Amino acid sequence: MKKMTTPLRLLVVDDHEAVLAGLVSNLQAEYETADIRQATTTQATLDQLADTLPNVLVIDLALPENPGDPSEVDTGINLLRQLLAQYPELNIVVQSANIKSLVRLKPAIDSHQGGFTIIDKRLPMKELLVKVDWALQGVIYTPRDMRNGVEVRPEWLDVLQLAFKEGLQDKAIAERMSVAERTVRYYWSKLQNALDVYPEAGKNVRIQTGIRAREEGLID
Repeated sequence: MKKMTTPLRLLVVDDHEAVLAGLVSNLQAEYETADIRQATTTQATLDQLADTLPNVLVIDLALPENPGDPSEVDTGINLLRQLLAQYPELNIVVQSANIKSLVRLKPAIDSHQGGFTIIDKRLPMKELLVKVDWALQGVIYTPRDMRNGVEVRPEWLDVLQLAFKEGLQDKAIAERMSVAERTVRYYWSKLQNALDVYPEAGKNVRIQTGIRAREEGLID
């Protein structure tokens, strides 16, 4: 059970009321003081987001646009495409049995500045809770088959060099690169996803990133 110093806001979206109730129950047990809101359609989701942005959005892909409409993956994909464009820093967890369809959004996901994690709906609830926690930390996590080898951008390599060669912290790295500090954190998240490095109990994710970067020959 996780207690937050300030109330955490979550929006959970699923078209099956029983599934939705189960998700909310488990999230409430994990984040006992959280304000957890619900939606079952894409329109209700947009209305909720227009009212108040949550700290994290947990969303299925197979959704109806309005009550009584059929639940379709394309509807959820179109909603997610809109949200990625409209709310570039929104932390998002996609929990779905249709995660392969997210390849259609790969460019938008790659450029998203908030946390973005993906989990197969058939996995245990504890795995979802991990992905929610990662998203809240700003972690980017995409399935391995959405990644084609280790592809890194020049600015990510600059971050590696400044951190592990010159020993600079994020604020100093940002100054050297003439970018915002949050941009540096975004570069770290993208790099860690490319290297398959994610938060793990008892381990320092930044140190693990350095180890993997050396294994891949990105730094000496």
